[in-house]
Amino acid sequence: MIRYKIYPSLLDCFTDYENSDLVWEKYWGGSDDPPHTPEQFRKIQFQTLINRINRVPMKWEESEAADRGTAFNEIVDCLIEHRDSNKMELHHIGDNPITAIKAIYRDRTFTFPIEPCRTFANYFKGAITQQYVEAAIPTIYGDVLIYGFIDELMPQFVADIKMTSRYNFGKFRDHSQHLVYPYCLLHSGNDITTFEYVVYSNNEMFKECYHFVPERDNEILRKKIESFIEFLLTNKNLITDNKIFNQ
Repeated sequence: MIRYKIYPSLLDCFTDYENSDLVWEKYWGGSDDPPHTPEQFRKIQFQTLINRINRVPMKWEESEAADRGTAFNEIVDCLIEHRDSNKMELHHIGDNPITAIKAIYRDRTFTFPIEPCRTFANYFKGAITQQYVEAAIPTIYGDVLIYGFIDELMPQFVADIKMTSRYNFGKFRDHSQHLVYPYCLLHSGNDITTFEYVVYSNNEMFKECYHFVPERDNEILRKKIESFIEFLLTNKNLITDNKIFNQ
């Protein structure tokens, strides 16, 4: 019986909360006038996690980075599959040659140079896009369903497209997609174990690669999930959306 249903970005948000002191030190430790204290920042991260669990929509002004990433991902998928978008308006800028693609999404307009869009689409040529996967993982708290949508499923590897204004190698080391998605694929009979975060930053492509080793990574994933469940149980009185408890 499935006791919990968890997707990767929830685990990432939980990791951000757990690491809030380290994050504060990284960005504001040397500041003479930080915008908040470490204690205040931890409270912010806590509330962000609770809101994510409860599926509280982000404020419009807070969601611009996420919307930009969604727009770029959709452009890449449309180029891969030679189709129009049913999620947003897409328009070419320039004519013979095309110089950029404009996306209009949720009343926001984003413009991307054509070359990085083509670079990503060519890299993922032939990919299955937005592939849903799921699998059960046993824990001390019962079976947990982990699930999500893979951005790009290739014959030899699986990838998640990321967008960031500043990239340093290893930026996504603590994320969960490179654990969750290979685990799900292996449990559906697909032996793809290579995972890539393919990063769009300042019109360039960067790749961060991981190899899933079941003997090592199954335990890492299980412990991460169990720690998150302990958080859920401790703060159950604050959780209003019971989908996470498979209700």
